[in-house]
Amino acid sequence: MIREILLKAEEGYPFGADDFFQQVTGSAILTAPFLFTQEVWRMAAATSLFQTSLSILVTLFLGHGILYVAKRDRDWDSERQFMGVTVRYISLMTVSFGTVLFLLSITAAEEVFAQNSLHLLKLVSMISVFSVIGAATADNLI
Repeated sequence: MIREILLKAEEGYPFGADDFFQQVTGSAILTAPFLFTQEVWRMAAATSLFQTSLSILVTLFLGHGILYVAKRDRDWDSERQFMGVTVRYISLMTVSFGTVLFLLSITAAEEVFAQNSLHLLKLVSMISVFSVIGAATADNLI
């Protein structure tokens, strides 16, 4: 299996560092405005675990939909995969959730990390919906 992955990697794939940075840029552009509004923080505190789980599912489905349903000329089979999931999709999810966490960690948002981790999960899951829209759209358009 590893040999097969290395052979495919040598052939070249459409997903590269430029696509990754496009995802990061798109994610940051849509994440920042929502990250610093008090209303979002209050809504996150008031959400239930069911709503948090639903936000995560929406993020996962939106990412797949924007990458592979909206852009029909993208061939799932030609992209590099890891355990049956494309590297592009794994990168998109990592960027979507990671951008929110990164921006929270470099700002004066210490109160979120100081509170319980459940509040942090709620906040990240809510904002990641917007993050994945920005990341996937930038990956598709540029």
